[in-house]
Amino acid sequence: MTKNVQKYLDFHKKHGGTGKLFNFKFLSYIEGTLELEASFSELTLNPDGSVQGGMMTSMLDDVTSLLLIVESDGKVYPASTDLHTLHHLPLKSGICTLKASIMRRGKSIATVKGEMFDQAGKLVTTLVHTVYLISR
Repeated sequence: MTKNVQKYLDFHKKHGGTGKLFNFKFLSYIEGTLELEASFSELTLNPDGSVQGGMMTSMLDDVTSLLLIVESDGKVYPASTDLHTLHHLPLKSGICTLKASIMRRGKSIATVKGEMFDQAGKLVTTLVHTVYLISR
């Protein structure tokens, strides 16, 4: 499955604006769960040096969507209907780990949880993402 995941990460990096910005690296995939590594550049920082919350939300939006795309082998495109983000800790520029897990998936709507961890493994941000599944 690693090869299939990398195919979608490469497509996202080449064709998506945030794909170029976040530099996702594959860590693991098992059915229903995707783990990636990513990094935030200086462009994503607040004046105090922490990562801007909207950037963290955007990154988790991407990883939760990528999980659904991987799971369907590219046959669905997730269109966001709701993003609910909880920021637990500030995050400085650098590498983070992301985990996306399917909470519930129906025929046309899915809810996916995304979590972001800092380099020490502390939970920084949680996202609950509800999407409408568009067939491709």
